[in-house]
Amino acid sequence: MPLGVADAGLTILVIDTRVKHAHSTGGYRERRASCELGASLLGVPALRDVSVADLHRARELMDDVTFRRVRHVVTENQRVLDTVRTLRERGARAIGGLLIASHASLRDDFEISTPELDTAVDAALAAGALGARMTGGGFGGAAIALIDADAVDAVSDAVTAAFAASGFVAPHLFPVTPAAGPQRDA
Repeated sequence: MPLGVADAGLTILVIDTRVKHAHSTGGYRERRASCELGASLLGVPALRDVSVADLHRARELMDDVTFRRVRHVVTENQRVLDTVRTLRERGARAIGGLLIASHASLRDDFEISTPELDTAVDAALAAGALGARMTGGGFGGAAIALIDADAVDAVSDAVTAAFAASGFVAPHLFPVTPAAGPQRDA
């Protein structure tokens, strides 16, 4: 299913914070352990087998940190399904709130955001982005912002200014348009 970003007059602005992260750090290991513990306490093989409706029971079984990790994974899985439905029913312009909710969950429940990623998201939204969120495994890396195609310069300037005001290294920004993946030519 195509995202329909270009057809809606939108583009995706990638905001590389230039904050380096390593997957070998304890943060990833701790998140995985919390998720495995949460699944075990709920009696399921993996958190993909847990629904949002199960979260009330999860809260009763878990310490606060484990619960927040589980809540992020479960609600993020639901947001993916909601995004697919929203794209089909209402188009790309309607997914901004889901991107924003995803970033908030990554920041608050999974705790893998950084000040630079939060600044990127907040500045893009303040400059008119329909939605924005960090991408990847967290602890650095990039964010994306869903913006009107004619707003690339304005949003880029706002993000760059916010980074400068915060004393961060200047981000690397570039617009992308989703396209079909690579294919094998016969």
